[in-house]
Amino acid sequence: MTTTLFNITLAFVFSLIGTLMFRSHLMSTLLCLEGMMLTLFIMLTITSLNIHSMITYPIPIVILVFAACEAAVGLALLVKVSSTYGMDYVQNLNLLQC
Repeated sequence: MTTTLFNITLAFVFSLIGTLMFRSHLMSTLLCLEGMMLTLFIMLTITSLNIHSMITYPIPIVILVFAACEAAVGLALLVKVSSTYGMDYVQNLNLLQC
């Protein structure tokens, strides 16, 4: 395993641990999820460049599109929750309420 791949894997693991540990604020969870998606994008880009196959070149772009959609939905949810409740604490939200 090269040092670049090791560092990217370590960044993904730290983002995953951050997602699992810091779930009290919605903003920190969204930032950790965005870090996970960006490390996946970088890892798939490096892998597709090393494989030298034309079929694998669109895969990182698809991952980047999914990351952008996830960020847009997450920020819209953050704005809606913070305007409704006045905070982004996940534990204080009553998600079963219509």
